[in-house]
Order: sequence, then C-alpha cells, then structure tokens
Amino acid sequence: MAKKASFFDELYAAVKEMDEIASGKRKPSRVFEVHPSSIKDLRKQIGLSQPKFAVLLRIEVGTLRNWEQGIREPTGPAKALLTAIARDPEHVLKALAA
Repeated sequence: MAKKASFFDELYAAVKEMDEIASGKRKPSRVFEVHPSSIKDLRKQIGLSQPKFAVLLRIEVGTLRNWEQGIREPTGPAKALLTAIARDPEHVLKALAA
C-alpha cells in the first residue's frame, strides 16, 4: 500500500517544481497570456472606468494604468483573475462585487 504524502512533502515538491520552472529546467504546465490592449478592451467591454475597475480588482489605479500601457505586467494571480473575468464576466464580476 502506498504511503500518502504529507502536506510538507507536497509543499516541498511544489517549491522544487517552482524552482525548476524559474531556473528554466522545466516548462510551466500552463501560462496565462494577458496583453496590455486586452486589459483595456476587457475593462471597456464591461463598461468600467479605470478607477472602478481597479477597485473591483483591489489594486491601485496606477497599477492598472501601468498594465494597460504595457509598462508592467500583471502577476500570476492577477492574470488568472483577468482571464476568469474575460471568460465569464457576469459570474466573476458578481462574485467580486459581493
């Protein structure tokens, strides 16, 4: 019978995998591509100003402006959230507004 891995073992394996991805030894299993123009288009599609969209995402409006201008790139969780909004804006926005 196989022994179940402990939480620590699972966490340690995840950290090792992250290190391999960061060092280029392994490719990530998934990548979220978010282009600056798509962020602005998404915001306009749902009809929100930069300040209102920033509040919804719980980020500074300057951060959103930097994303939209291509100065900075959203991090992994932000990319995932933007992808979720793009795929199902009605439900994701409802959940975020609650």
